[in-house]
Amino acid sequence: MASISTLKTLLFTLGPLLIPRLLSYYRTVRTQSQTSLIPVRPTPSHVRNALNILFVSCIFALVSSLPYFSPENVFTITSSRLQIPTDVLFTRLSALRPDHTLTDLDNSLRHRLASLDSRCLYLAYGPSAIAQCPFCNSDDPQTYLYYSIPSLLFPHLLNFFALGLATSSTISGKEGGRWRTLAATVGAIIAIAECYILGSYDWKANARALRAEDLVHFYWRLHTMRGVVIAIANAGLAGLLWASSTNRIFIVPASSAERLESVSKVLETVKGKLGAVGIMRNVTVRDDNLRKRGEGYWRKEGQVMGEVMDEREVVEGIRNALGSGRISVGKIEEEARRYAEGIIGAQESVPAE
Repeated sequence: MASISTLKTLLFTLGPLLIPRLLSYYRTVRTQSQTSLIPVRPTPSHVRNALNILFVSCIFALVSSLPYFSPENVFTITSSRLQIPTDVLFTRLSALRPDHTLTDLDNSLRHRLASLDSRCLYLAYGPSAIAQCPFCNSDDPQTYLYYSIPSLLFPHLLNFFALGLATSSTISGKEGGRWRTLAATVGAIIAIAECYILGSYDWKANARALRAEDLVHFYWRLHTMRGVVIAIANAGLAGLLWASSTNRIFIVPASSAERLESVSKVLETVKGKLGAVGIMRNVTVRDDNLRKRGEGYWRKEGQVMGEVMDEREVVEGIRNALGSGRISVGKIEEEARRYAEGIIGAQESVPAE
């Protein structure tokens, strides 16, 4: 397993190279998002369902990393060093048990923690592998790795299920589907990395520890880090899903077919509204009562606007606007002429049916 000093060396070596590139990539994506014509939108309802699934998976991952849900470590609860005699270790342990009675797991461990190698394997692979593995032997430490892999992969399988559910088209639509491959890749990398770390760990590292404070409880550290890393990865995926679904970053422009379909729907809506207006206008013109009411409205409108335009304040305002050049009558007439010609030209270009 890589030491802390090795990780620090990698960070100090690769950090100055990677961090500027990541910042530059983020600025580029951010600039593209800000200059895009696609507006920011609220989080879609189906994406909220996926975010809820990822939130629950993060909570479960963090809770599972708590010491309460970790297997009991007999050396920690008894504050014992690795070289303590077996009888003394389990005498201390029995004093902590109800009625001073050892459990079946304690008795199984008592027979198997007799040697220093088995105790080192205990700290590396946990109590279940030592007490319950039927084919494991300290002479072949790889057998403990083989026994531990299924239980090690089980949390990752649950995480795969959560990721697959959150990024499925049924739950999150196309917004989640675009991140499905990335989610599966990250989940697989985390699982493979944990298997590699466990397989490459030097299980004899604690043999030279003379004090209880010097022991490296590798199995329990790995258990804690697993939940934290899964929670961080799922939270990052949730952030990407939220940002992309609301058109903040990682915007994917609509395809030509999608744009054509959207424009067709708008035109169909406009056509329907124009048809309704035409029907209402036809009914109004044909009905004597409605036609008279319409003519009366426009006569009243002309009288009201005439009275308004004759008021002194309005007349002075128009005179000042014309005199100062803020309003150009010639420009208004030219715009009106172009507008009228555009309407007439558009009507003439429509072929007769």
